[in-house]
Amino acid sequence: MQTVETLNEGLKRAFTLTITAKDIDAKVDVELKRLAPQMKMPGFRPGKVPANLIRKMHGPALTQDALNAAIQESVQTLVAEKQLRPAMQPSVELEDGYDLGKDAVVKVEMEVLPQVPAPAIDGIKLERLTVPVADDAVTEQLQKFADQQKKWDDAADDYVAAMGDLVTVDFVGKTADGVAFDGGTGTDMGVELGSGRLIPGFEDQLVGVKTGDDKVLNVTFPEEYQEKSLAGQPATFDITVKSVKTAGESKIDEDLAKSLGLESLEQLTGLLKGQIEQEHNGLTRTHMKRKLLDQLAEGHDFEVPPSMVEAEFNQIWSQLQHEATHEADPEAAMAEMEGERDDYRKIAERRVRLGLLLSEIGQANGVEVSNQEMQRLLAQAAQQYPAEQRQQFMQYVQQEPMAAAQLRAPLYEDKVVDFLFEKAEITDREATREELEAAIESEDGFASGTHTHDHDNHKPKKKAAAKKAKPASDEAASDDAVTDDAPASDATDEAKPAKKAPAKKKAAPVEAETAVTESSPVAAENAEGTEAADAPVKKPRAKKAPTKTEA
Repeated sequence: MQTVETLNEGLKRAFTLTITAKDIDAKVDVELKRLAPQMKMPGFRPGKVPANLIRKMHGPALTQDALNAAIQESVQTLVAEKQLRPAMQPSVELEDGYDLGKDAVVKVEMEVLPQVPAPAIDGIKLERLTVPVADDAVTEQLQKFADQQKKWDDAADDYVAAMGDLVTVDFVGKTADGVAFDGGTGTDMGVELGSGRLIPGFEDQLVGVKTGDDKVLNVTFPEEYQEKSLAGQPATFDITVKSVKTAGESKIDEDLAKSLGLESLEQLTGLLKGQIEQEHNGLTRTHMKRKLLDQLAEGHDFEVPPSMVEAEFNQIWSQLQHEATHEADPEAAMAEMEGERDDYRKIAERRVRLGLLLSEIGQANGVEVSNQEMQRLLAQAAQQYPAEQRQQFMQYVQQEPMAAAQLRAPLYEDKVVDFLFEKAEITDREATREELEAAIESEDGFASGTHTHDHDNHKPKKKAAAKKAKPASDEAASDDAVTDDAPASDATDEAKPAKKAPAKKKAAPVEAETAVTESSPVAAENAEGTEAADAPVKKPRAKKAPTKTEA
């Protein structure tokens, strides 16, 4: 093989490889010897077919396979001999005009990883904001549980419904011209007055009704209502009141704990305290990690491969486009994104640079994800799939290096961050949860200068303060709970003019994201300069067979 370097500019490299027809033919001979004992042909005993006949019948296919193998081996040799560290998959293309039996000229283009300066990890100073669990926070959560477990008592027939009561109704929704609309009819829907779960005005107009009453409610659907034909439109609901119930006293006692499947109120209190403490620890870590990455970003500035930045930007942009489709005004959301495109690209560049730094730190200090940890990750990820697909998923990850890298990446990043936390000088300061959330929120902006911030949702702008996490039971409403999208009960979903639940967003990358980790295309394996050539790359073009190859 003859190798000529045609480009060496910054991180870009290009080479022309010439693979001689003699080398290709030698591979064909090797393949012929391997296949001959297996070949069958009329007039010859099995395994006794002459090599020249096999070549005559299968020559073009054998030559194509030999060429593909030769190109792959040549690229691997190039990477190893030149000690290259490809940032992404090399582009490999067979030069136009190739004919079988001639020398093959192959163009190889790639971007290589930069020489990352030894990261300065000594002298890192961080402040750890700690939030003690206040007794009133635990009591507040206990009260939420108690309210969700409250019992409803039947009211007298002449009782007038008030806020906080549960009114059960049948309903028929009609447009302004009196025509019943699809999905607007339901029976036995429980409405807790004051819950705010139904469209504006619906609950308020039920105050004062009694069992057996008929009433017409006048409402206007929200502008962002999912059913476009109803969005922003006035409507009426013919209501028949089936019953009115009053809320019984909600108590925080042993019975509350037992109703939740626990042994005692002490156990419930301990679990809630532990949950709140875990939430606080998560916020503390998020704050510390962002401060850590800020220090790394400010202390290191080096060229990063444009192809990696582009790939990272495309990933961010794709997620943002997906999220924009679920905004109240998708077009406005997209327009806002377009105005911030350059900022998003800077976020992508920062993520790539930080990823390279963390990868370098991890490799230099022996940070690894063990096989046991990887198996645990794999098992956890498989649980997201139906039982019949889990084995298939696990086999896929085991066979696809990039899939395994994506699975391993967040854990590897966390392990490097934990290593840096151990090296850092950390001072503790007690704070309130509100102060900690405000500190995190203040870092969610994006500066266009050298100091930048990225965050879980990628957005280069300030976002609303983090909301308190809900307890597990707070997510599950009672059977009578109804969303604010339509006045209908869970038992009559087909009758709802309800807004469809937005599709789940993709899981945001961990905390103050980075783009590169141990097993990504620029990580430990490729640092040795050999593994990247095994990855599939852009397929080459040719006028005549062979038309495709992989290297």
